[in-house]
Amino acid sequence: MLLKHLFLRQYLRMKTNYSHSTSLRVRYGETDQMGYCYYGNYAQYCEVGRVEAMRALGMSYKELEHQGIMLPVSEFKISYQHPAKYDDELIITTAITEIKGARLFFDYSISTAEGKQIATAQTTLVFIKAGNFKPIPAPDFFSSLLQAYVSE
Repeated sequence: MLLKHLFLRQYLRMKTNYSHSTSLRVRYGETDQMGYCYYGNYAQYCEVGRVEAMRALGMSYKELEHQGIMLPVSEFKISYQHPAKYDDELIITTAITEIKGARLFFDYSISTAEGKQIATAQTTLVFIKAGNFKPIPAPDFFSSLLQAYVSE
């Protein structure tokens, strides 16, 4: 029975509608001479959104690591609509859209506090066991946090 449960978990597919918003301000050191935010900073902004969304859900990266689980990014896509500028307050809305086996999917929307769309992005992360760095199914304790947000 345990083997059957583990086998089924690796094919788990759960779509969710969980989202969380956090804000941050573009710092001077993150801009070029024109005052535009350097494009490479957006990956870090998405990470801030992801970490805070997971914390608000009830699970921190630190807790996952204590459980012997790591969650590296395997894919990052971004589309820029407008540049962010020095001192802009950005709102990062992060959605956990799906768990599929070992993969965890996030969507991001980055906008100014005034509502101007700056960028959209997607990441795929993979649950891996810290000891051998092999993919593992999403842990039950993590999946259970998302049960209230299942959209299928």
